[in-house]
Amino acid sequence: MTDYITIAIPKGRILQDSVALFKKIGIDCDELLSDTRKLVFVNEAQKMRYMIVRATDVPTYVEYGCADLGIVGKDTLMEQEKDLYEPLDLKFGYCRMIIAEPAELSSKDDPSAWNNIRIATKYPNVTEKYFAGKGIQVELIKLYGSIELAPIVGLSERIVDLVSTGETLKQNGLVEVETIAEITCRLVVNRASLKTKHGRISKIIEGLEQHI
Repeated sequence: MTDYITIAIPKGRILQDSVALFKKIGIDCDELLSDTRKLVFVNEAQKMRYMIVRATDVPTYVEYGCADLGIVGKDTLMEQEKDLYEPLDLKFGYCRMIIAEPAELSSKDDPSAWNNIRIATKYPNVTEKYFAGKGIQVELIKLYGSIELAPIVGLSERIVDLVSTGETLKQNGLVEVETIAEITCRLVVNRASLKTKHGRISKIIEGLEQHI
């Protein structure tokens, strides 16, 4: 399938938004939304192949050339720092990466005086760089889910996590203190594919750009 374009897309809302965006440039991948456990879909007429993967795995599949293109959140790209070409901000999947802490701590806290603080997060690399840039020492605890639980049970004083509405923070007695980054989904491209399949990939990038 060397003449096919392979795209890695994560499940969930990003998949729905991606399918809708591709449809605008004439790429039909509605089959990806069907109720099936299939992980690979092939459109022989358009010489396209799609892989459904975990969001955190998209950069790896693209970096190693298993996929020519991928769609993934900027948070994952910041954390992993893979060697990828990132031509487009797709403008969907918006959220923010923030620092949060318990409301009772926030009422008397002074972020400018932070030092030697403990933070739980899915994003240890981004978090360490952010605080290093401020000259603040941090002890990092990596978690994979329910980050909001960490301050409640005393695992950490603060967390770094993604928020969209902030409702989950509120329900767990946490308040936002600082924003580290604004996050959206990005199109990423394998660097070798960009050279070997330049014509087709450039056409896809230019088409998407017109609809963003």
